[in-house]
Order: sequence, then C-alpha cells, then structure tokens
Amino acid sequence: MKIVPSLSFNGQCREAFDFYAQVLGGKITTAMRYADGPPEMQGDPKYNDWLMHCWMDVGDQSIMGADMDVQWAPNITKPKNGFDVSLHTDDADQARRWFDALSEGGKVVMPFEKTFWSPGFGACVDKFGVPWMINTNGEPGA
Repeated sequence: MKIVPSLSFNGQCREAFDFYAQVLGGKITTAMRYADGPPEMQGDPKYNDWLMHCWMDVGDQSIMGADMDVQWAPNITKPKNGFDVSLHTDDADQARRWFDALSEGGKVVMPFEKTFWSPGFGACVDKFGVPWMINTNGEPGA
C-alpha cells in the first residue's frame, strides 16, 4: 500500500510542483493539462494550461496535484487547514534546507529548532498555501 497526498491549487499547480521538485529533488513524471484531456472534457480555454493531474516521485514517495477553480472546489482559495505534508530525514542540515526553501515567501508557523522530540523541527506554510512539517529523526541531543 502507498498513501499519496494530493494537493489542490488554483492555477499554480505546475509552478508549485516545479518548485517542490527543485527543493526536494523530485521528478515530475506526469503533468497533464486540461487541454490534453479528451474532447468531451474540453471546457473554458482559460483552463487549458492548468493541470488536471500532476505526479511527482521523490525517492520511493509521491505527491499528486491538480488545479481546481472555485466552481469545482468552492474552498480552493481559502487557507488550507487540517493537514500538513510532513517530511522526515535523519539529516538535520537537510531538514533545515527543506524548511528554509519551503518557508521562503510563505509563513513560518514554528521556527526550525531543536525540540524535546527532535534535533530539528519546523512548520511552515509555503508560498502556495500548502502547510509543511519538517522533522529530523533522532534524539534531541544528537
């Protein structure tokens, strides 16, 4: 079994996934535009370059994404809440790099620092509105 988060955007899916691929060292394996769908799915041309399906592999993990307009997802423009994409690594320096890159242009929720459970943890909302938790595995004193 594999659980794959699927993130929704309002026209920024391609930009977001290009950014995530760069930050996380991922590879986008699918980026299907609405214009690439079957003729019966063709709608308003303003959505032609939006992505109906995007898939990115990062190591043995994956993230999916798509662009949604308010007529399809009424809350798409509201802040995302109730979930975080969580990244875990044994390397505190790598965790710090992820945190710094993902929080740039976004909002720091919890600064990256040593906690009672981790040698380095931070939480942020990126410039696309996606909430992230970055955690370093290991003992806090490590």
